[in-house]
Amino acid sequence: MKGGPSQEDIRRHNLGTLLRFVHLRGPASRATLAESLGLNRSTIMALTADLTAAGLVREELPRGPGRRAGRPSLVVRPESTRVYVLAFEVGVDRLVVARVGLGGVVLDRREGVRSRDSDPADLIGVLVGGARSLVRKAERDAVCVGAAVGFPGTVRRSDDTIMFGPNLDVGDLRLGDLLSRRLGLGIPVSVCNDANLGALAEHERGAGVNSDNLIYLHGDVGVGGGIIAHGRLLAGDEGYGGEIGHMIVNPGGRPCACGSKGCLEAEVGERTLLAHAGREEIPGQPGRDAVRDIVASADAGDIVAREALQRVGTWLGFGVANLVNIFNPGLVVFGGTLRDIYLGAAAQVRSVLATGALAAPREKVKLRTAALGDDTTLVGAAEFAFAEVLADPLQVLARLKAPENSPV
Repeated sequence: MKGGPSQEDIRRHNLGTLLRFVHLRGPASRATLAESLGLNRSTIMALTADLTAAGLVREELPRGPGRRAGRPSLVVRPESTRVYVLAFEVGVDRLVVARVGLGGVVLDRREGVRSRDSDPADLIGVLVGGARSLVRKAERDAVCVGAAVGFPGTVRRSDDTIMFGPNLDVGDLRLGDLLSRRLGLGIPVSVCNDANLGALAEHERGAGVNSDNLIYLHGDVGVGGGIIAHGRLLAGDEGYGGEIGHMIVNPGGRPCACGSKGCLEAEVGERTLLAHAGREEIPGQPGRDAVRDIVASADAGDIVAREALQRVGTWLGFGVANLVNIFNPGLVVFGGTLRDIYLGAAAQVRSVLATGALAAPREKVKLRTAALGDDTTLVGAAEFAFAEVLADPLQVLARLKAPENSPV
């Protein structure tokens, strides 16, 4: 007969729950923590003492106006500058590396334009160089507790191998292992699909904070998606879940980079929008700015741009209708270039949804744009990197502070 959780298991769970609360919601008084977590004040005091001793949080008197008379309840704040992660975003057109402190504070970042024909060696060199410069600027006693990369392609989660990178010349690339060895920080580097991280970010810190069932649609040349079901990311058996961009919406339609035809990506992606607007031959590298230019032209009365958005919006509406029927989300969030496309074709998308989705699941679904803007994937990478220390704060921190894990 199996017994229940031990006292140590309960303590570990409570430590993680408290740390996660101040990480996501910000500084909180002991009284607020006790009420929100359903624990008594003496337990909160013991937990915060442990986390303070480990250097994960600090306690201080409340600041500013609104302080109550009498003995104030100490405020617990995450140690943002002393505990951080490295977050990487590999976009089709840009590379971003950020040092993100506990509490979700972006302490520093490096960003640059990425050529679409660059090779993996160049990619890794830029990411490592950016990360090293950020680590050098961290405080002397700061600890890096995790690292994660958002990548626009198919990633096998069991070993962080990039299996397929449409629009990028990579495949079977152990990007996480390569970055971990080159950085030499004694921590693994996780690699995740960018849209899955976008879904995580919008759920934790963006438009979907109050929604436990949401779908995030991301555009960046191609189209990807992430699904949050009952508050958890739906990753699938090998981590390939959420490849919404390769859902066929128009059988026999436009050819897709995956080899099929009529995929959602092929019908609503950047290249298709540019072709419909007659701008595929315009000199200069396409990208988010090119999409935004079409949306702006449509708003200014350009008939060709407006019709291009309506055509793309129709297929986007069919894709959303299918997803609403299958998953019954409370929220659909549009990010990346799809954020701009949706803003320019919202009426078309909603019109198709109204006729293409079943009445019951579409009744309460809300359509929103990503609240985190262009940093949605980056924020998601940071949250993924923080996951281990939030689950078991003291053990993870003790392991990372061990001498053998000190960077050389």
